[in-house]
Amino acid sequence: MASRWPNSNDVTDHLRSAAQVSLSSLRRQSPDYTNIFRVCCPGGYGSRVPVSIHTTSRATQRARYDTATADLDPPVAIVDRAAFDANAAALVARAAGKPVRVASKSVRCRDLLRRALDRPGWAGVMAYALAEAIWLVRTGVTGDALVAYPTADRGALATLAADESLAAAVTLMVDDVAQLDLVDDVVAPGRRPAIRLCIDLDASWRPLRGVHLGVRRSPVHSAGAAGALAAAIAGRRGFRLVGLMSYEAQIAGLGDAPPGRPLRGALIRAVQAGSYPELLARRGAAVAAVREHADLAFVNGGGTGSVAGTAADPAVTEVTAGSGLYGPTLFDGYRAWRPQPAAFFALSVVRKPTPATATVLGGGWVASGEAHRSRLPNPWLPAGLRLIPGEGAGEVQTPLIGPGAAALRVGDRVWFRHAKAGELCEHVDALHVVDGTEIVATAPTYRGEQKAFL
Repeated sequence: MASRWPNSNDVTDHLRSAAQVSLSSLRRQSPDYTNIFRVCCPGGYGSRVPVSIHTTSRATQRARYDTATADLDPPVAIVDRAAFDANAAALVARAAGKPVRVASKSVRCRDLLRRALDRPGWAGVMAYALAEAIWLVRTGVTGDALVAYPTADRGALATLAADESLAAAVTLMVDDVAQLDLVDDVVAPGRRPAIRLCIDLDASWRPLRGVHLGVRRSPVHSAGAAGALAAAIAGRRGFRLVGLMSYEAQIAGLGDAPPGRPLRGALIRAVQAGSYPELLARRGAAVAAVREHADLAFVNGGGTGSVAGTAADPAVTEVTAGSGLYGPTLFDGYRAWRPQPAAFFALSVVRKPTPATATVLGGGWVASGEAHRSRLPNPWLPAGLRLIPGEGAGEVQTPLIGPGAAALRVGDRVWFRHAKAGELCEHVDALHVVDGTEIVATAPTYRGEQKAFL
């Protein structure tokens, strides 16, 4: 998470004075959607949706993956097809009838984006760069690409403005009239088709003056600000406002039960309990304010960690998810729903510094975000392995210890899970799709297709 968390005493004080948020009024308005979260029970914040249990034994899982990839030399990355499909189905079920837009940054593989979109309940792509959105539309992955972040890519803007079919399929994210000025500077309004726009409503929680809980994303935080920007867009030639998006990172992107961090977990649950009802009211007001100036085609919200809660918001028409397809380790820290681990990478044991230590070649596939051990890859198979705290995951070698290390021999492979989802794909050219003990497909990643958008 990009924001700076206050220290525990600060948060506790703020929550006592500003986050004593009761859901009673919201329950009176709509009992159906406020029951998704157990805010007042002893267990704290969490979903009533049962947590799926992944029962496959680790030994059996390791044997399957080793057999399937026996002819491949590490580093090698795989996606377990059954787990991927189960996660895709579970996310649709959690969305309770609202379409799920797939977040491409969490997948970064066109074949697997198509696999998700071919399933009932999935519709459209949330891209992370305009050039990527154009590529996905032109290659037939989707006819509906929402770019999640504002762009200053003049070349991609010129491409978009020169193609009427592209302009009808791609929606740009904006939160400032300066972004409209940039588009006009690239191609004047009278020389291009109307550019589709979506307003990014900041979803962070600000319970007190000077307190910001969530990511620092959009300057558009209030319903009034959203309405003012919508009015400004309506008054400009060459633009069409079609959507509003808000990403509640403090709910969707933060596990409420981070392993080994009980105090942080308690604080996160308190923040989420206060933030959720505040966002419901503010997002609903913002949608109403924007609709005074535009006929919105969609209102998007959420992420893998908040699909059920976001879908329950009556103002939201669609939710976004992506990380839940691969099931990275950061989602092991969520009580609401834990996806099945579906994406893995294997590295070879190349030395035994001691009888109880095994060293693999490579390993430093560290995830973005806060500098914390939660961003390190997790040695998953065989069971009983861990990183050495003083060394972590190294660029060219990673020593492993623990009960499982002694039995490893030079030439064995260790299967890791990445902390995040799509970032795994920046290290490999392909994801080998495994079903049972066989590779049934090999899907090139963005990197394997010589695409780098960030």
